[in-house]
Amino acid sequence: MAMAAILLLFLTLFSNSKADRDFDVRQHLSTVTRYGAVKDIVDNSFIPSDIPQGCTPIHLNLVARHGTRSPTKKRVREMEKLASHIKELIEDAKQRNLSLQKVPAWFHNWESPWKGKLKGGELDIKGEEELYQLGIRVRERFPDIFNEEYHPDVYPIKTTQIPRASASAVAFGMGLFSGKGSLGPGRHRAFAVTSESRASDTILRFFECCQTYKDFRKNQEPSFNKLKESILTEITSALAKRYEFNFTIQDISSLWFLCKQESSLLDITDQACSLFSPTEVALLEWTDDIQMFMVKGYGKSLNYRMGVPLLKDVLQSMSEAINADEDNQVPGSYEKARLRFAHAETVVPFSCLLGLFLEGSDFERIQKEEPLDLPPKPPQKRNWRGSIVAPFAGNNMLVLYSCPANSSSKYFVQVLHNEHPIPMPGCGGTDFCPFQVFKDKIVEPHFIHDYDTLCNAHLDESKHKPETSKLSQLFRWIFRLGGNDDTPSHGVEL
Repeated sequence: MAMAAILLLFLTLFSNSKADRDFDVRQHLSTVTRYGAVKDIVDNSFIPSDIPQGCTPIHLNLVARHGTRSPTKKRVREMEKLASHIKELIEDAKQRNLSLQKVPAWFHNWESPWKGKLKGGELDIKGEEELYQLGIRVRERFPDIFNEEYHPDVYPIKTTQIPRASASAVAFGMGLFSGKGSLGPGRHRAFAVTSESRASDTILRFFECCQTYKDFRKNQEPSFNKLKESILTEITSALAKRYEFNFTIQDISSLWFLCKQESSLLDITDQACSLFSPTEVALLEWTDDIQMFMVKGYGKSLNYRMGVPLLKDVLQSMSEAINADEDNQVPGSYEKARLRFAHAETVVPFSCLLGLFLEGSDFERIQKEEPLDLPPKPPQKRNWRGSIVAPFAGNNMLVLYSCPANSSSKYFVQVLHNEHPIPMPGCGGTDFCPFQVFKDKIVEPHFIHDYDTLCNAHLDESKHKPETSKLSQLFRWIFRLGGNDDTPSHGVEL
């Protein structure tokens, strides 16, 4: 029995150490995750549909997030403050005659990589590459769709007025149409990118035009700050003991942000990220994911119901493509793809409207506008992960297929998330759904909501009761964690 116990302990320790070695922090940065780190992570238990012989793609809708971007001006200033405080921490340790052997070597001469930077938030060179390569892959994957001479009415490219989104659209278009023009060695061509005013863009920036939603987010901030502070307090205590520094909660919040930026932008994982154990990274990632769930995802129906104008735009484009196919319209006279570039605040609600990343009976619950359980705390597994749902350049593609007359349906919709087929609970868990079923079961039930009524009527429901009940649920859930008081001291930047 004693030998068996020793063997079991050895195997457990060996398993844990191997898991730590295999842990790749670059895949656990919530919505600050680079596309290439996670785009091929899929649910191996799901078997994608075989597209029936004779079915041809005739139209594609793309809703994509901008690529990897630089930190904002506010975050640049935060990193400069962190650099100053690290120097103070080292000086304090010296004055207390503490051994500096535990001090991470990089602490001694570290300066913010963005020191002196006056602007921020722009598309990074890595983000340009993400979208450029995505454009090339989309064209190669769907040659039947991208076989026409370019015209802005055939391949409209739409974006928000935020520069990182419009730059992403340009990078994608350069990849999509590379070799199709006469400009420069790469034979590029000019193409149009259009956008609506920020004040009236209810298709791609519906969240900014929705006053009810902005009020909701503002009211939620204190509760999220409590949630994140609980985790940060726990990790601050652990790091203070580990390194014998008088770390503050703000230090740990800033170091976690630095970890995410170093990993995504600079390919550095052995500095700020190395301060945290895999378990601590998982907890920090989870708090970011919870925040995304509550204010952009399934945590409240308003988060995604306000995206109905985008869903209507997608359905309209499909219906027009079907009409063009039925009428045998001349190639080049009708739209074949509608390509949109926006933000995580766009992609996340759109994924929710499609019912993606749900479990069990959750789809029926969201159609009834019932609240969903919050994503489980690590080490429990969860479908809802920001690094998968909305990494930099994260995207949903809806491909419309025309199939032979002897098929069960003439038109089908396939949904690809980050270029991989994904099950739709509203269509029996398949990724290849008859168009009419897709329309009746997934899309049109959302149309009972009117955007103006949801967003600008200041209904009592959105101003009082739902918030109170949701907050009560959140606080009850927080205290079940058995931890300290909790909150995110900083929102997740998207």
